[in-house]
Order: sequence, then C-alpha cells, then structure tokens
Amino acid sequence: MQHRLTEYSKAAGCGCKIAPAVLQEILKSEQTSFFDPNLLVGYHSNDDAAVYRLNDKELLISTTDFFAPVVDDAFDFGRIAAANAISDVYAMGGKPLLALAILGWPVEQLPVTMAREVMEGARTICNEAGIVLAGGHSIDAKEPFFGLTVNGRVAEDQLKQNNTAKEGDLLFITKPLGVGILTTAEKRGLLLPEHKGLAVSHMTQLNFIGAELSQLKAVHAMTDVTGFGLLGHLIEMTEGSGLSAEIEYSAIPVMEAAKHYVAQRVVPDATYRNWNFYQPKTTFAPGVNVMEAFQILPDPQTNGGLLIAVDPAGYKEVQDLFSQRKLASFIKPIGRFVEKNAGVVLIKP
Repeated sequence: MQHRLTEYSKAAGCGCKIAPAVLQEILKSEQTSFFDPNLLVGYHSNDDAAVYRLNDKELLISTTDFFAPVVDDAFDFGRIAAANAISDVYAMGGKPLLALAILGWPVEQLPVTMAREVMEGARTICNEAGIVLAGGHSIDAKEPFFGLTVNGRVAEDQLKQNNTAKEGDLLFITKPLGVGILTTAEKRGLLLPEHKGLAVSHMTQLNFIGAELSQLKAVHAMTDVTGFGLLGHLIEMTEGSGLSAEIEYSAIPVMEAAKHYVAQRVVPDATYRNWNFYQPKTTFAPGVNVMEAFQILPDPQTNGGLLIAVDPAGYKEVQDLFSQRKLASFIKPIGRFVEKNAGVVLIKP
C-alpha cells in the first residue's frame, strides 16, 4: 500500500504556523520574566531564533522548527524540514553547529520505514550543512510531523536581526515565491507532471549565503521568508525597525510554474489567514493587480529565501557575492525602507 503523507495532515509545511493574531494572544503573559543579561534576542522581537552571549566575542543561536508533511515523499519531507530549521541560523548570520530531531509519527497508521526515510532525508541535509544530527525526541502522534532544533554560533559584531533595518536600505530576496501555491496544487491533485519536483528543489536549498552576508557591514538586517509569506515577514521587519517600506511588485521573483495555478486561484488556506492579518497594514498603488498580489504576497513559504536590508553604499558588494553564489537573478532590489508613515508597506506596480 502506497501512503501519501499529505493526506495525514490538515495543513502542510510552514503553512501549519498558528495565525499571527492567535500567536500574539498565546504569547501574552502577566508574569515578570526572569531577566538574563546574556539573552540578547528572545521571542519578544519576533526574530528567527534566540541568541545568547557565550563570551565577549561569540554568541549562541538556538532555534526549533517542525511541521506536518508538505510533500508525500518521506525522504524529501525530512530534507525540507531539516533545511527549513537550519535556515533560522543562517538568517541571523550564523553557522550551524548541531541538530536534534523532533519526530511525531502515527505508528499504527504509517509504516515506521517511512519515518526512517524522513530521518535519512534530514541526515542528508545536515551532512550538506556540515553538522551532525546528534539525537532528538519522538512521540506517537495522530498526525506526522518532523523538524529540528538547531544550535549555531556567530560573532557578536556579525549578528543580523530582523529589526535593525535603516531608512534608505535596499531590500533583496534570495528565492522566488510560489512554494505554497505549488505544494497546495500537489496536495489537491492539480499539479502538472512538468511541475513535479520544482517546489522541492527550492525547499531543500540551504541558505548558506546568510553566513557570508553577516560579514558585510552594509547588511543591516536579515530574516527568512516562511509561513507568514513575504508580506508578513516584511511587516515584521518594518515594524521592528520603526520604518515603512515601498515594494516594487513587478520586481518580486515568482516561480513561473506557480503563475499557472494563480490563474486558477489555487491558494493555501494559510494565505487567507495571513492576508486577513496583514492586509490592513498594506497599501496598494494604482496599477497593481490586487487579486493576484493577494495570492502571491502572503503565500506561505517553506524554507523560503532570505530577506535582506542593505545600505545602498554596499549594493555592489552584495551584487558581487550574489553573482559568486549563483544568485545573479536576485541582484535587483525589490524595494526599500523609508521613513515611518501612516502605512506600513506600500506596494507599487
């Protein structure tokens, strides 16, 4: 009997994330938190990972990320989940050190051999990142899920956060959008044969370049685009930095294959969730196809690209690095950060 992993979960990949409004409610607390002066980044900043000072030069980056299957193949699921978790370290400019696995598996419904394939996929990505999968924890669960906790390190003067953009910074992204659209099409049985494997190729691509970007002084802020879509993670950057942003819609890279399903309104449920929360903070200039933008800008990405704020004076330096790392197609900025105004994000044609 052949099992389709996505049939065992109601949501998939980073689309499993709890809605932003609900998450805010969950994180509310009346307690006074224990204060540790060495904790430099906690959950209050909506950043990609926690950061803890180890000594006067080096910081520890610690993150956890897991989700339900976004593809049917168990090996690919393990690869995607591992790459997505490791990306949080790269998104803060760090180098990963060590990973632990988090596995939930319905042992009476799915063969344990499939769980083994998930683990093998994760090991493949950890090997590619140059780290060991050192252990972890597993439970018998109603729905399958998998992910990693990952620790990394970064020099204190090279740490990149999502709330440190500056007015005038140019905005870059390192992967095209559309993963959520393609995986939804596959789950609904609508994916064309020629589009098989496209989403997987993007979701398993490690964001190595984050560790190199951390060494550039011109890079002021960085995050990765995941379950809240480009729009959601950009709004986190702008609000955290006390700025607004202007985006050139036509400059945003989108997978050509995804555009086929956009025309058919193949949209993940999480897109509506994201849109409902972030749309009031978004303004559209005349000439933007809002119906199309609604399907693309809040599309939940799984292991999406890095979103990078760069001082215009360092544009050439970043361009050169992109070209060296075969990211030349992403060297055009998609927007810029501007002085804070009544709106948070303005989308231009």
